Amino acid sequence: MHPRERPVRVLIADDEPLFVETLEAILDSDDRIEVVGTAPDGKQAVELTLSLSPDVILMDISMPFLDGIEASRQIREQNPSACILILTGSSIAADVDRSRQAGAAGFLTKDRMATHLVKRILDLGSR
Repeated sequence: MHPRERPVRVLIADDEPLFVETLEAILDSDDRIEVVGTAPDGKQAVELTLSLSPDVILMDISMPFLDGIEASRQIREQNPSACILILTGSSIAADVDRSRQAGAAGFLTKDRMATHLVKRILDLGSR
């Protein structure tokens, strides 16, 4: 594997401020990852993705104004190469299916995040 010339640029879309702060702290501790922005709702996630062009979007399913699945669908319509990793507290099969149909590259439950998040971001960012 070749080392990246620049960090993987990540946008965090989640409506829970404490969760976002925790994610930022985890990701900021790894110099291979750069958090380029945060969005508190799906509508802003779509807007920030278009303006910031992150390599990976961490998208919560349940958010105000526009849920994460619909936000993912809109992002992928406008940018088919966008790489979205859905984060959720649920592992309900219907959510996984809806996420894939919306164009998400992956699905990660929040309880497994601590051990798998950085690896998943780096894998997706190197595509």
